[in-house]
Amino acid sequence: MADLTANAPLRHKGELVRERWVMDNSASQDVYKGTPMIIDIGTDTLYVRGFLDATTVVATDIFIGIALERKEVATGDTEGDNVIELAVEPSVVGFLSSVYTDADVGDTVYMSDSATLSDTAAGNPMIGKLIRVEDGYAYVRLGSPAVCTGA
Repeated sequence: MADLTANAPLRHKGELVRERWVMDNSASQDVYKGTPMIIDIGTDTLYVRGFLDATTVVATDIFIGIALERKEVATGDTEGDNVIELAVEPSVVGFLSSVYTDADVGDTVYMSDSATLSDTAAGNPMIGKLIRVEDGYAYVRLGSPAVCTGA
């Protein structure tokens, strides 16, 4: 598994539904475009942070959406100053992936780190349903906000 180290090459089908969310500042974070964003209930009950491989997801954490821009947050920053734009439900986002084929359409999709789609629920946030695979991209209809029941 490997977290994003640069903005992901995202695609989309139809119009994206966009929302702006305040980012959690309890620990520094470096978020790239394409990162799944969650409310990590054990850290902050109001603000979002990027999901990374090292993030421990529990069943009460909430997947909110996919980052549409890069943002850096330093510990102690004023939370209201760190706002990020996310693609949220019912957006259809295409992720570069070799994990899925059209035979998997309808499957629930999770992310095992900020760069990897997965069909494994345990410990990973559910991001939505696979609706199409084409040209190396897996298109997922986002299902946010959703409690991370896969934990």
